Amino acid sequence: MPFVKVVKDRQYFKRFQVKYRRRREGKTDYYARKRLCVQDKNKYNTPKYRLIVRFTNKDITVQIAYARIQGDIVLSSAYAHELPRYGVKVGLTNYAAAYCTGLLMARRVLTKLDLAKHYSGQTEIDGDEYIVDDAPGAPSAFRCFLDTGLARTTTGARIFGVLKGAVDGGLNIPHNCKRFPGYDSESKDFNADVHRQHIFGNHVSQYMRSLQEDDQDAFQRQFSGFVKAGVTADSMEGMYTKAHAAIRADPSPKPKKEQPANKKPKRFGRKKLSREQPAGA
Repeated sequence: MPFVKVVKDRQYFKRFQVKYRRRREGKTDYYARKRLCVQDKNKYNTPKYRLIVRFTNKDITVQIAYARIQGDIVLSSAYAHELPRYGVKVGLTNYAAAYCTGLLMARRVLTKLDLAKHYSGQTEIDGDEYIVDDAPGAPSAFRCFLDTGLARTTTGARIFGVLKGAVDGGLNIPHNCKRFPGYDSESKDFNADVHRQHIFGNHVSQYMRSLQEDDQDAFQRQFSGFVKAGVTADSMEGMYTKAHAAIRADPSPKPKKEQPANKKPKRFGRKKLSREQPAGA
């Protein structure tokens, strides 16, 4: 049989349907989004909350949102760039900072919903599995589901640091230990101590020590921000311990500055001119 080139004909293009805009842009996995947003029919209009975690090169964004026809509605949010208020001034995208951001998100939303006094979470951080159950004689625990977007959910990923911080902060999020640092897929064992070391940044401090001994120039280049902020390998665990306590003491967002009433908004485009005005006016 001779080779026949398949040509997309008129009938193909008449039936062609473009994908959603955010799918064309490569921003949204609608297969996952549908399963995260669709609520059971017998729960009527009850929101199905999602813990949305997104990483950029210099920041971590954590939001609790739910879907409506007009769009997603954000209940509360927390960012890694808020951590300098709590004493963490460097390393704002590592695993320990991700844990702090998740903890901040949990305490903030529970305070907003007046549930913080009923659900204090895990105060003694040991890295082990912790599940939030409904407290007797109190409203039910706040339940939400992890939304990782398009990120790879590999074992030890920083996204699960945010998850662990939110769970230890008192949120009820379905999960297990298989993706936390310290889990061995071959032996099926979970080492909670390895996970605790990541939460307190000990893996970073170990690397700092080894790099400082092997290559001083590389250490000065890679950890210049830590050196400038006065953060050493020995002081790192204490820094995160104080940050956890500070977050629990005051998780409220920083108040916005009052803008003067007569302040003119910034203009980024050219002013519109009438026909009589010259182009250079």
